[in-house]
Amino acid sequence: MTITATSNATEKFEKHLDITLEGMTAIDILAEHTPFSRQKIKQIMQKGAVWLTQGKSTQRIRRASKKLSIGQILHLYYDAHILSQTDFDTQLIADEGDYSVWFKPSGMLSQGSKYGDHSAIYRWAETHLLPQRNAFLVHRLDKATSGLILIAHSKKAATALSKLFSERSIDKYYKALVYGIPSAPQILDTPLENKRAVTKIISGKKIIEKNIYNDKSTNKQNSLLDIQILTGKKHQIRQHLAQIGHPIIGDRLYGNGKNDNIDLCLTAYKMAFISPFDEQQKHYELGIEYYPSLSNAYKVE
Repeated sequence: MTITATSNATEKFEKHLDITLEGMTAIDILAEHTPFSRQKIKQIMQKGAVWLTQGKSTQRIRRASKKLSIGQILHLYYDAHILSQTDFDTQLIADEGDYSVWFKPSGMLSQGSKYGDHSAIYRWAETHLLPQRNAFLVHRLDKATSGLILIAHSKKAATALSKLFSERSIDKYYKALVYGIPSAPQILDTPLENKRAVTKIISGKKIIEKNIYNDKSTNKQNSLLDIQILTGKKHQIRQHLAQIGHPIIGDRLYGNGKNDNIDLCLTAYKMAFISPFDEQQKHYELGIEYYPSLSNAYKVE
């Protein structure tokens, strides 16, 4: 058995184990070549940090008793920080059978990484929804963005919902808390990565925040914008708003987020579409308590 370890760090490391004996189990191999107890290994596997390569295919394995074959490669991607993440205020908004609608909080991933998927929204749905069903991701929200996300519960449902997104048949609306008072309504259509990108600012309201700024003499004006995206490019809203001089508060990539000391103030709060399963109009919308805010008490003018 060949062992490759990419790091000596105890908090984050990888192991890649060539299987040279027939019939050994994943837990036996990992218990022999890692410092973890068998119970710990089971937890790591359940959280999606163990993978198996056979030929050109590499997939997660969660069953500790799975017997392995000569020629396969077992991978462990250990990150203590990622594996310890469990406390997310995820909420089920609607269970429609073929799919479900969830509120994804800021900081939660849409999909997992090689270091695990237990804190990704699709896996959360798969393990928390009753009755339990398979879960398939059909669209994504940035890790820093909160809001509504659809999860399909069969491959057929995933195909149908993905088709709606690709055909732009789902109306998607966001609330964004930004610096300054941009004019509204207006269309932002600067291409992104040489591709068409269209963001519509439907309306904007000046925000009066309470007990936020230590320097009360500083005149700070913010706006809560109602936005619809007509295309779906990566970081589209964030880039377009930054380009017109009104970056989203908390945006560490395109704004002043490193100094804001707050999560990205962007929420996917509403979506509407005709269901491919029953041809009925569907409408899901979060209440004001989910809107981005710098405090628990604010009002709009």
